[in-house]
Amino acid sequence: MTPEAPITALLDAFRSGNRFLITSHARPDGDAIGSVLALAEILDQLGCHADVVLADPVPFIYRTLPNVQRIHHVPSAANVDPSLTTSAILLECDSIARTGLQGLEGRCLINIDHHASGRRFAALNWIDENACAVAAMVYRIALAAKVEITPSLATCLYTAILSDTGSFTYSSTNADTFALAQDLAAHGANPGQIACDVYFSNPASKIRLLGAALSNLQCDGPLAWSWVTRSDMDDIGAVAEDCEGVVNYLIGIAGIESAVFLRELPSAAQFRLSIRSKGKIDVAQIAERFGGGGHRNASGCTLDGPLGEATNRILTQLRMELC
Repeated sequence: MTPEAPITALLDAFRSGNRFLITSHARPDGDAIGSVLALAEILDQLGCHADVVLADPVPFIYRTLPNVQRIHHVPSAANVDPSLTTSAILLECDSIARTGLQGLEGRCLINIDHHASGRRFAALNWIDENACAVAAMVYRIALAAKVEITPSLATCLYTAILSDTGSFTYSSTNADTFALAQDLAAHGANPGQIACDVYFSNPASKIRLLGAALSNLQCDGPLAWSWVTRSDMDDIGAVAEDCEGVVNYLIGIAGIESAVFLRELPSAAQFRLSIRSKGKIDVAQIAERFGGGGHRNASGCTLDGPLGEATNRILTQLRMELC
């Protein structure tokens, strides 16, 4: 199958329907937020109706994106309104469960993903692990559909790509990535303003949480790890989204090949892990062993506690791979 074949199939599906639900994974990041908004605008231009639904709120730093108000927050304890649509488009998800939403079962599903851990669970699947972000795949849909790349569409896509490439620092960044960024800037994305919104508009709680996490920093040879407990977060007044990006400070240490950040979840004795690598090991494969997934150099999973046991389990796996 040629790379263009999935796009053709997607456009056929879009044109044969008139209403779609668009969603992405729980705890949405910049790629998830930017991509669902961009795809919704593409469907608007194709004459379809798009309902954008997420299980978790939009993180603070992405709330200035164009048309962000069209994203509906449906808590995981509630079901998606069955009257909304019969078809659902899932971005960056390896299963329905990854959305955190209830009520998607039995619908016609379309799956668009760029993770190595992607799975073909839907009626129509397009997985391209070579794409720097799912936004790059949405951009290709826009080109194939011959829709207008409006400033709002360009802004959402540029934001998604900026965040998912680590500001163009990850190994997925190549000449095509910069060509895409250039084209989006030419169509109205403002790189300086977007960078300001994403990197220089953090709530104070995020900076305080970073301080707490860095105070727990541990290093052992090529490994670095840190954590925050539920108590730490409550004392600071931090929320889950404030933990985004903490692990990047750990992997930025000279001589460190892999880093882990552990966040205690509200549920008893469970920890959410963000895992990073500089390339020597594939942390996506490690995360998959614990029911998670992601990219070779950036992945995540959830482990049962207590903290010491969760830390030992992940460090044991990382040490085995680094031997």
